[in-house]
Amino acid sequence: MIYMKDLSAPKQRLLRLFQAVNFGRVEELEVRDGEPQFSPPPRVFVELKLDVENGARQESGLEQFPLRSQVVRFFTQLSRLEDGTVECIDIRHGLPFRIVVEAMPAEVEP
Repeated sequence: MIYMKDLSAPKQRLLRLFQAVNFGRVEELEVRDGEPQFSPPPRVFVELKLDVENGARQESGLEQFPLRSQVVRFFTQLSRLEDGTVECIDIRHGLPFRIVVEAMPAEVEP
């Protein structure tokens, strides 16, 4: 099992951003050596639901917690990308739900 403490500082920062957004998306996230970069800063969009209370995830107040499987898969994808840009990360319930990256047709795996 992988825990928050096992992540690099940039990955922890990105995960905390996901928790703060809760529902929304992050666009134009630069990745270097498989690590998220914040210079230039990514664009962040927050979805505000009008029929419920909005806010950060409860986990955002915790120092340590085990990572959900989709978080582990997300960071595995960043490592595979190595250097590039994640065009869009959809965030649902404070977790990465879907990512869009530019790829050459030969690089796309089924």
